[in-house]
Amino acid sequence: MTYTVCEPCVNCRYTDCVVVCPVEAFHLDDNAVWINPETCIDCDACVPECPVEAIFPEDKVPDEWTHYTAINAEKSLSGLLPIISEKLDPLC
Repeated sequence: MTYTVCEPCVNCRYTDCVVVCPVEAFHLDDNAVWINPETCIDCDACVPECPVEAIFPEDKVPDEWTHYTAINAEKSLSGLLPIISEKLDPLC
């Protein structure tokens, strides 16, 4: 199982979650952060740090956002997005 970043992060992009990730599983794009399912170790450290409650365990992603599991994998595994581990100012 992995964790999934969902809709509330899009166009907001808080990065509190990336700072606590022990394995640098987050990737950065212009609008959000995404979790690499191959790197994520399911430690749950990121979930309580997200101020917009955008991160869910893969098996608990709300029905309207289940497509975000594939989006996280596609974006983070593309090799095009940098890994992020430092806090940035949010977009919203």
